[in-house]
Amino acid sequence: MTDTAKAGTACALVWLRRDLRWDDHAALYHALRRYPRVHCVFIFDTDILGALHSRQDRRVEFIHASVQALDQELRALAQRSGAPGGGLIVRHGPAAQCIVQLAQSLGVQEVLANRDYEPGAIARDRQVAQALQAAGIAFSDYKDQVLLEQNEVLTQQGQPYSVFTPYKRAWLQKLDAFQLKPYPVERYARHLAPPPAGEALPTLQVLGFEATNLRQMALPTGMQGAQQLLQDFVPRMAAYKDARDYPGRRGVSYLSVHLRFGTVSIRQLAALAAAQAAQGCEGAQTWLSELAWRDFYFMILWHHPQVVTQSFRPEYDRVQWDDAPELWRAWCEARTGYPLVDAAMRQLLQTGYMHNRLRMVVASFLTKDLGIDWRRGERFFAQHLNDYDLAANNGGWQWAASTGCDAQPWFRIFNPVTQSQRFDPDGKFIRRYVPELARVPDKHIHFPAAMTPIELQACGLRLGQDYPLPVVDHASARERTLMRFHFLSAKAGA
Repeated sequence: MTDTAKAGTACALVWLRRDLRWDDHAALYHALRRYPRVHCVFIFDTDILGALHSRQDRRVEFIHASVQALDQELRALAQRSGAPGGGLIVRHGPAAQCIVQLAQSLGVQEVLANRDYEPGAIARDRQVAQALQAAGIAFSDYKDQVLLEQNEVLTQQGQPYSVFTPYKRAWLQKLDAFQLKPYPVERYARHLAPPPAGEALPTLQVLGFEATNLRQMALPTGMQGAQQLLQDFVPRMAAYKDARDYPGRRGVSYLSVHLRFGTVSIRQLAALAAAQAAQGCEGAQTWLSELAWRDFYFMILWHHPQVVTQSFRPEYDRVQWDDAPELWRAWCEARTGYPLVDAAMRQLLQTGYMHNRLRMVVASFLTKDLGIDWRRGERFFAQHLNDYDLAANNGGWQWAASTGCDAQPWFRIFNPVTQSQRFDPDGKFIRRYVPELARVPDKHIHFPAAMTPIELQACGLRLGQDYPLPVVDHASARERTLMRFHFLSAKAGA
């Protein structure tokens, strides 16, 4: 600690980004422990907001509600600790510019933040650090949004893993009590500083956005919302291994959006899963593996930033994808004629959420049945997913398209009908999002195009009018995909 800090005159600024909580928060802990006065700021970054395709974006509304809740929680935390203020400074503008200006106006000695691994964020933070350094202000960042990062899990040759299973074994060996230990923020909360006078949270409208159906969806926001979902999931965790693949069941945690925006600590979730996994709970072991996948994709993105626009395996950038505008629109608009695919796409469009099993199904359908470039699907998900995360989204799409690390082999192609029969056997999920098929019997709900005219008439369904005919024949599309990849493989071998 510097002499000025010891004298009680130094202060710091904690820059919150995708970590909208105060509990178990790495940067906030380090700031409060080292400085007698600590300000907290969140910036509605116009560089990010301006790039969004719609002024009705559930993510912006989720963030806005979570920021509002965090401001109140910081004030309550400060009051409990006897601090003079607490609360959150909120700015609306280019983040890099706002941070430097705010740091200078507050007279802070250091800006602290939790580390981000996306190429754009890395470049932004480098720019901020340089500008702060020129102004005589330090910048430091900390690991917080992952459990193990960057070079913490390497092969025996000192190289990053490109296959998940050996990565997970090494990851589990390194995941000890120290990695799962929470940061005791409340112990130092008396150092929270009040925001400048006149601070007020801008409304959604001031930010240039409109309300969505987020409240109608009853998606809880903020730290309390995350804990509410976690407490709901804990009694269901034991069944997670089997229940997670069925979109019609409440089998998953629904915490992905909270992990994305950091309203819950990854250490809290992993510690809970690890404790139950150690007692032999298979559901907890599987859930812990999903958290390992998350770290794996962050590691891949950090070591291989080119995957944002290129295939992880460069040879697959030579795949000749189809330019099929009508098929592309049918996929985007949930009218492919394959009920599980259409139900999944409607779930995404209506709620901003899609079940993980269905993400694989629709990604496989776009790339392997329709022959369309995975990058287009990845960008579509980026526009619509509440929990959109570049690392996981990119990794998942490249897995489905067989272009990534540890990818689904190109000759294994999901059949959208058998996937439907297996994971939505009674059509419960399909009927929820494709109500025009409500009267179709269970045995035909997965592929109404196979029904006879008499069967169609019996349930009052007119194919091509009430519900579309299939846009492709799966068997024929599968053969085209096999030829597409086989030709590329043969060419590479030659």
